[in-house]
Amino acid sequence: MQQSKNDFWVGLFVMLGAAALVFLALQAANLLHLNFQTGYRVTARFDNIGGLKPKAAVRSAGVVVGRVESITFDDKTFQARVTLELDKQYAFPKDSSLKILTSGLLGEQYIGIEAGADENNLAAGDNLTATQSAVVLENLIGQFLYSKAEEGGTPSDAGRKK
Repeated sequence: MQQSKNDFWVGLFVMLGAAALVFLALQAANLLHLNFQTGYRVTARFDNIGGLKPKAAVRSAGVVVGRVESITFDDKTFQARVTLELDKQYAFPKDSSLKILTSGLLGEQYIGIEAGADENNLAAGDNLTATQSAVVLENLIGQFLYSKAEEGGTPSDAGRKK
């Protein structure tokens, strides 16, 4: 009888440990976000969102102030429409601007908010127009290589003697 009680408790602790590991893995992968506060939704349009994904962080001054709720494509303007859910405790001016930024050189992408100076604050359903698209690393490398090819493609007068 004593051994079956011990087996039960050991099994229970193993199950709790496994559940804790799954929870931590989901949190670390940004697949699980527990927030019991309701926020307000705003939308923004971007020409290029790069690798931005739903549930990505929305940060201001490095602090997470919300999450990306959804990303859709507008076939009339040919832009990405991003819906953000900002925490209710944070109020931003209506003329705030959004940028898609990257954590580190090759890290995950998130949206950064730079507060504006308007006296009125954002409210649910507002549309932010001041946006800056994602910087795509492949495009930067291509531009760099193209500019280097142009420099090296023409004969240089520096090596010639007159």
